[in-house]
Order: sequence, then C-alpha cells, then structure tokens
Amino acid sequence: MTNRIADISRRKAARVAGIGLLIIAIAGAYIYYALNAIVIVPGDATAKAFNNIKANELLLCIFIASVLIMFTCNVVVVLALYILLKPVKKESTLLTVVFRLINTIIFTFNMFLLFIEPLLFNFVHMIGIVFYALHILILGYIIFQSGDIPRIFGVLLMIGGALGYLIEVLTYFFFPNYGWLASPGLTVAAITEISLSVWLLLKSAKIPEMNPEN
Repeated sequence: MTNRIADISRRKAARVAGIGLLIIAIAGAYIYYALNAIVIVPGDATAKAFNNIKANELLLCIFIASVLIMFTCNVVVVLALYILLKPVKKESTLLTVVFRLINTIIFTFNMFLLFIEPLLFNFVHMIGIVFYALHILILGYIIFQSGDIPRIFGVLLMIGGALGYLIEVLTYFFFPNYGWLASPGLTVAAITEISLSVWLLLKSAKIPEMNPEN
C-alpha cells in the first residue's frame, strides 16, 4: 500500500486533490443546507434543525450519504496533499495531514452525534474547527514556500485560517456576540479553498514531478 502511494506522481496527486476538494465543497454545502443554515451560537437551533431532518427520510438519507462522502474524500485528499507537498516541507506536510485527519474524524463523529445529543453539536464542531484552522494555516505556509503553486493561495489560506476559523472559535467561546467578526475571514477561506481546488484540477501540469526536499 505504501509503495503504491509513493508511486503516484505529484501531478496526479494534484488532480486527485482538486477533485476531492470540489466534492467536499459540494457535499459540505448540502450538509449545512440540510442543517437548515444553522448559525453556530449557544441555543437549541441545532436540535430544531435536526428534528426537521429526521422528519424527512430522503433528506436524512442524503445527509448521511454526504457525511460519508466527505469522510472518504477527506482521507483521499489528505493522501494526495501529502504526496503533492511532501517534497516541499515533509515534517510540516505531515503535521497538516494529521490536523486534517483529526478534524475529519471529529466532524464525522459530530454529525452522527446529532442522532444522540444534538445540543452538543456546536461545541464539538468548534473543537474540530481548531484543528482545521491549524491545518489551513500550515497548508498556506507550505504552499507559499513551495513555488509550485501560486503563492497568493498560500497567503489567502493563512489569512482565512487566522482571521476566519480561529476568530470563529475565539468568538464562540469567549465573545459570542461578536461572531460576525469571523465572516470576512471565512469568506476569504471558502473562496480560496474552492479556487485552489480548481487550480489543482486544471493546472496540475505546471507542477514539477521532482522538487528537492528542504
């Protein structure tokens, strides 16, 4: 298995990552639509939204399928990003892989936790966001250092991670009335992640197969 992963070219890994990230974006958009566009603040909004999901069997089935698709694609994307970025910063790439895997596990667990204790959704979601923010910050740094991918993606990912995801977590736990402060950063992060996935899919031929490891 390890040898097969090692044999995958960086260009193929880039295309796989691009496709996976796009699927994750689509599945994620549906999941949050299914959760009735919940604003993650203390209260029972999540529980009410989940009751609406349970009342619609088709919506529930698509919801579960979307969660499983996101889990699978995240694992694939993690492997693809590792192959793509390992020649740039091996240790940092491994760290961002670990953070994304932790976030993926927490995210998947949290979605099924809705069936047991929906009121814990917001808290667990934010714990997962901490690891995703760290993943995005390090990923942005690696991309900025690589030179194989436009540096602007790296800069914008770091901005989105710091001013979006981290501020979202801080305002949720400490300043719940100021959650809106994270909106600009989250918007930057979302647009950048989708743009990066399209670039990886369409421009993978520009990525050299060999890049000396730092």
